Amino acid sequence: MSQPTFNRRDLGLLVLRVGTGAVLAAHGTQKLLGWFGGGGVEGTTKAMEAMGFSPGRESAIAAGLGEAGGGVLLALGLATPAAGAAAAGAMTGAVAVHAPAGFFAQGGGYEYPAFLGFTAAAIGVAGAGRYSLDHATGHVLDRPWVVATAFIGTALAAAAVVGRRAQDQASAADEAPLQES
Repeated sequence: MSQPTFNRRDLGLLVLRVGTGAVLAAHGTQKLLGWFGGGGVEGTTKAMEAMGFSPGRESAIAAGLGEAGGGVLLALGLATPAAGAAAAGAMTGAVAVHAPAGFFAQGGGYEYPAFLGFTAAAIGVAGAGRYSLDHATGHVLDRPWVVATAFIGTALAAAAVVGRRAQDQASAADEAPLQES
């Protein structure tokens, strides 16, 4: 039995990929290029340093590329596992920043970046579907080993970055009482 030319599941993946990818790409271009009212690399560098990410410039570029690059690739359905992993990794850093404010976004919490991260990760794991560049290229960049490598690599990198930030913040908090004396 042949597959129908129209497939609702693949159409749903296309809509989800394009919507999620566009939001991520917009956020990333704010960081990298200053588009949509963003600070560009210089403004994002200052913000990253203020949030405790070090080095600030490299953190700004990595976050911007994870969001913009991952978003564009998700929207296109190209290298979908790597795109989903990169975007999820970038959102892990955002979740770490917003976590002290609790869950809900209206109170400054991590609800929104968590949702974007989980959505990007789910697309990366599920694959882009038939209406994608991955499908058009015979899934050359969407193999099981790519999924495993992308998500393991991103998880290790995100853990290192978020862990370093937490360690730096703990050190700064320990030094603060000494400076006040």
